[in-house]
Amino acid sequence: MTSPDPRRFAPAAARNRDAILDALRRHLPATGLVLEIGSGSGEHAIHFAAAMPNLTFQPSDPDPDARASIDAWTAESGLANIRPALALDAAAPAWPLATADAVVCINMIHIAPWAATEGLMRGAAAILPPGAPLILYGPYRQGGAHTAPSNAAFDADLRARDPAWGVRDLEAVAALAGSRGFGPPTVTAMPANNLTVVFRRA
Repeated sequence: MTSPDPRRFAPAAARNRDAILDALRRHLPATGLVLEIGSGSGEHAIHFAAAMPNLTFQPSDPDPDARASIDAWTAESGLANIRPALALDAAAPAWPLATADAVVCINMIHIAPWAATEGLMRGAAAILPPGAPLILYGPYRQGGAHTAPSNAAFDADLRARDPAWGVRDLEAVAALAGSRGFGPPTVTAMPANNLTVVFRRA
């Protein structure tokens, strides 16, 4: 009897991966190690690693089933520039990785408590060298308001599922990043009312 396929399939990953890849190409270094926080199914990491063979990707997720999916996708891809998935909780006081040349976090901070964003900034500041990017992708409020009615509805749905979740204010995220030694963000509008937000270590 064959064992069940551990790979997960995230429909949004197929929709947004090329737009995110275009944004990453503008901000990632030419070579080095890219840590992805909250890699989920692993589909993004596979797509990015295939497109940028000179970079090494380190996926991570606190969920063991997600890590099994990531590693299964990696095995199927045959790519040599993806490391085995790390057990990493963004909110943890210490991360199991001493250094990275970039940190990428896609669609996490709105489906996690604010403590995860605090941990993300703290952990990224600890492992990134000066000038290195922390790249975030997802929906944000700007100027205290949602950028589209669909984002307002999404925010309400998130908060109904867990009051600790929700679309974050970009200004609050930027202030938190600044408190950890990151410069002001470079913000790029993305499809489906999302943003790519890039902070660099000062």
